[in-house]
Amino acid sequence: MKYDTVVVGGGIAGLTAAAYIAKSGRSVALFEKQPKTGGLVQTFQRNNVYFDTGLRSIENSGIVFSMLKQLGIDIEFKKSIVSIGIENHVIKVIDKSSIAEYEAFLKLHFPNNSNDISAIVKEIKKIMGYMDVLYGIDNPALMDFAKNKKYLFGELLPWLFRFLFTMRLINKLNEPVEDYLKRFTSNQALIDIIAQHFFKKTPTSFALSYFSLYLDYHYPTGGTATVINRVTDFIIENRGVINTGVSITALNPEENYVIDSNGNRIDYSNLVWACDLKQLYNVIPTEELNDKVLIKRIEQKRTELKPLKGGDSVFTVYLTLDESKLYFENICTGHFFYTPNKMGLSTVSTKNIEEFLNSKEIEPDNELKSGVKSYLNEYFKLNTFEIAIPVLRDSALAPQGKVGIEVSLFLDYDLEKRIDEFGWATEISDYMETITINILNDTIFPGIKNKVVDRFSSSPLTIERLTGNTHGALTGWAFTNPIVPVVNQMLKVNSSVETILPSVFQAGQWTYSPSGFPMSIVTGKLAADRVLKSKSK
Repeated sequence: MKYDTVVVGGGIAGLTAAAYIAKSGRSVALFEKQPKTGGLVQTFQRNNVYFDTGLRSIENSGIVFSMLKQLGIDIEFKKSIVSIGIENHVIKVIDKSSIAEYEAFLKLHFPNNSNDISAIVKEIKKIMGYMDVLYGIDNPALMDFAKNKKYLFGELLPWLFRFLFTMRLINKLNEPVEDYLKRFTSNQALIDIIAQHFFKKTPTSFALSYFSLYLDYHYPTGGTATVINRVTDFIIENRGVINTGVSITALNPEENYVIDSNGNRIDYSNLVWACDLKQLYNVIPTEELNDKVLIKRIEQKRTELKPLKGGDSVFTVYLTLDESKLYFENICTGHFFYTPNKMGLSTVSTKNIEEFLNSKEIEPDNELKSGVKSYLNEYFKLNTFEIAIPVLRDSALAPQGKVGIEVSLFLDYDLEKRIDEFGWATEISDYMETITINILNDTIFPGIKNKVVDRFSSSPLTIERLTGNTHGALTGWAFTNPIVPVVNQMLKVNSSVETILPSVFQAGQWTYSPSGFPMSIVTGKLAADRVLKSKSK
């Protein structure tokens, strides 16, 4: 088998790269280890109730809609309104004016920090202004200037000067948001409430921009996987090859071929690696290579990447309830960030969990298990849940009288791994499902405990097993790493797809940091552009 391009990884980055390459007429084959494309972005049904994995909403950012338009893919989207709740108070983020309501909302819960909150909101407004510039036009990476001179001279060039100036300001806001907020308040609970639903050490420019990004959330009819399915169909319609349930087990960058999990050899002129970056270098049998310089560079790359951690992961509870959607519409929207208690996660005692993680022996120990459960109970009660209710955004996603809910919160991979090593995974998962239901029942959704007809969950280990992502990461590299091994500045994004390997390009969440759905599309498109500029062999 021989293709102009082999794409490894069927998430949105790999699909984007394959779609543009297929559109050009070049031969392309995509390999995805899961039974279907999409990576973390899936929509599945259980007893006719639909759930989304990964994304709860799709942020356009001047990228998603442009990509679909270029490919001629028409999808119906609805605006996805975000709601934010603390204890028994909930607000909706409708438009930019909602920032005033958010300020009053925080002051209601922290009346002694009124001046601090005003100062923090002023910073949020400032960063919202930066985002207006950054996403003020369709992303240039998704535009064909030769066919759109009006856009080039009428929009892009005037915007470019504002963009360059704004990026200088954004690049100064790389300090972790938890630390940045300490400049404005000494109330750790207030800092927690604002920041604890972001990844650890998220850069300030990224975290405090989210009030703007909430206004850019959309939901496709049929669920988030509608985008995945339509791009997949586009590739097939344009004679691209999709191989699901097949992984790549070996790569020879000197002879330009890969070996798949079925033992097949596939030759390529170009390769786009759109999955975990550690695996790219781990699947290369260096003992079979001849170029000593290349071998040394590969080994150095392995050494550099090996100790680095993947980003935060989540525990998610999926619930089916015998309840009308009206019950939830009267409380929140279909995308809801909810904090049951304003005390904040910093008050959670970590003594029990540190003892558990540092225990040298792996053997049954009821005292240790009780300590883990005690920690989790406190951790869940003081956490911030991301709650999604698909049927509130598309009435076809659940039968009448039934509602599906997805409830997620951050869960440390190392903790989950240790629980699994002790053989407690099933018991602890059941415990975490139970306390999640109880917390919601006792706070924002009274009565749902008796309405649950089905429940199940996924964990960081689930994500690691299904996607191959290091540490079950959601968005590539952790911000807590001592170095960022990939490009992390927008002005350098064009070089983010380059690798040390000849005719091999990279794309996706492991390629640029901080990443997400829109940036994965950008890197997929940039990788395709590099392929299309190369000569087919």
